[in-house]
Amino acid sequence: METTLSSVSLSGYFDVAKRVGLNPVELAHEAGVDAAALANPDHRIPAAAACRLLERSAEKSACPTFALQMAEVRHKFGTGVVNILLAHKRTLREVLLATAEYRHLLNEALAVYVEDAGATVTIREELVVEPGTPTNQAIELAVGVLARHSSALLGEHWKPRAVHFVHRAPPSLTFHRRFFGCPLEFGSDFNGIVCTAADLDYPNPAADPELVRYAESLAESLNATGVDSTALEVRKAIYLLLPLDQASVEGVAAHLRLSVRTMQRQLGVADTSFTRLVEEVRGELAVRYMSNPRYPIGRVSDLLGYAQQGSFTNWFSARFGMTPRDWRNSHLK
Repeated sequence: METTLSSVSLSGYFDVAKRVGLNPVELAHEAGVDAAALANPDHRIPAAAACRLLERSAEKSACPTFALQMAEVRHKFGTGVVNILLAHKRTLREVLLATAEYRHLLNEALAVYVEDAGATVTIREELVVEPGTPTNQAIELAVGVLARHSSALLGEHWKPRAVHFVHRAPPSLTFHRRFFGCPLEFGSDFNGIVCTAADLDYPNPAADPELVRYAESLAESLNATGVDSTALEVRKAIYLLLPLDQASVEGVAAHLRLSVRTMQRQLGVADTSFTRLVEEVRGELAVRYMSNPRYPIGRVSDLLGYAQQGSFTNWFSARFGMTPRDWRNSHLK
């Protein structure tokens, strides 16, 4: 099933493209994006095509901060029912929970997970699109928008501890440091932001429970999903939970607020299974982690849920036809 996102997710694209000397209509056509749909906030576009558009734009303009420049203009939540709902929630934690609940109306490919660890909270974000789709710019846009929205909500009380990206750092980090205002870690295990629990639970000065209830009543009728989306949601949950060693069938079902039986039944209707999806995601993450020379093979084994490196080596050899060490030697020359 092709995942889509609201064209609002790419607001600012035309302005940044023109600023760096690109022809946005021509690039959109090359990436498989309808430029007219991109300009209409009520339209949806394929998520993979949007990722290609951002990556191609950054490459052609030699501007690795292209997506972050788009995020820079997001000083406040946009228009539309869901954005009104988000802007008036009581806390940032409630905003993140609502983002997950109404994900179908925003960006079907985006997965968000809030990991509490005492006084520290990690907000993880993943984009689940077709394997091989470049996502560096799209991830930077997603994390950048999260940071901007958090700042808009909390003002001076938003003080992130660190921002993490799986991909490698660009040649210069000047713009990134100014944008995020906190330590940056590239080549990390995850994409997202580390902050304090107090940040997530600080009261939103613009909170309006009555307006939220009204917006929720309007959004609810638009948010209906069927069994066809279950496989996608399970894939997204596995992407988030596998590196945390929490991607058991029970853990994923709980994350999606489904019973194990219901989840398995809906996956069956979609002609797939939990085991098959875990295998697919594990294979995709294996390529990601093995492509980063900073990750020792033992670390990759841990991130993919193997207690013993030997078990990981056996699985990897069966799937890719060579040992992890041989794969890395042949792919990272």
